[in-house]
Amino acid sequence: MRRRDFVAGLAVSALGPLAARAQQGMPVIGFLSTRSPDEAAGHTNAFRRGLEEMGYFEGRSVAIEYRWAKGDYGQLPSLASELRGRPLSLIAAAGDPAAQAAKAAGLAVPIVFIVGQDPVRSGLVESMNRPGRATGVNFFTGDLGSKRLELLFSMVPSAQRVGLLLNPRFGTDTFEQLRQSASAAALSLGRELVAQSAATDAEIEAAFAALVAAGVGGLMVQNDPFFDSRRSLILRLSSRHRLPGIFHIREYPADGGLMSYGASLSDTYRQLGVYAGKILRGARSDDLPVLRPTKFELVINVQTAKALGLAVPQSILIAADELIE
Repeated sequence: MRRRDFVAGLAVSALGPLAARAQQGMPVIGFLSTRSPDEAAGHTNAFRRGLEEMGYFEGRSVAIEYRWAKGDYGQLPSLASELRGRPLSLIAAAGDPAAQAAKAAGLAVPIVFIVGQDPVRSGLVESMNRPGRATGVNFFTGDLGSKRLELLFSMVPSAQRVGLLLNPRFGTDTFEQLRQSASAAALSLGRELVAQSAATDAEIEAAFAALVAAGVGGLMVQNDPFFDSRRSLILRLSSRHRLPGIFHIREYPADGGLMSYGASLSDTYRQLGVYAGKILRGARSDDLPVLRPTKFELVINVQTAKALGLAVPQSILIAADELIE
């Protein structure tokens, strides 16, 4: 071996396996998530499946550098800054706060994202059809509050008050917008909404206690990655207080919650992987319109309904896409 080749090899080794792969021609994806690796494992696997559809396999033809906020949105700016110094080909941002942090970090690579709120209104993209340097999937579930309340009251017709769990750290404008729209939807159905905010485990427990004391007969939880990362706690408290809940993704009723209505989060992560693969193949982010789901699924946990003493109406049984026994 010639001396200069040996020295070059030492230099690559010193940079670590990620830089070595980049120097060898393997693209590197920075994966910035609001969630936790264990809780989000199924969805991360769906992201990898999307990449594989485009011919990219982790560890063989693409490297992925993961950063997890574990529900603490305050960590996202520093995690995004860490990725800025990496030899990235693109960054995948999972969750509205992660996408905003990636954009604010000034990363000089394309961004693909999953967000629940309107990305034009939030300033992430220039338009849905010509998004600019960032594109991805608008999960769209934040606008389904009225439909969820309608379904919840069909399941629990005796409930005159419903609780809404919100995360104030998601953004002041979003927080107030969701509270007002949900309150108006409840009022249109002849019911009252009681909103409680929570941004820590202790605050979630306190919020449940306050909602029970207020006499709510049902619960709706904001589409928020922090709450998803605390899914087991929310479901445990719902069961303890015998509080029927409707959620935005099927993972909640799959883990024991009453019901959910929304798009498939697993398929959304798969689409994120497909878009990442297209950009790695040379597509421009500005040529990839922001995707929105076209199908929404209603999932009912029949076992939980029985445990709560609820009879599932025939109209709900017919409309359900999945019944969990």
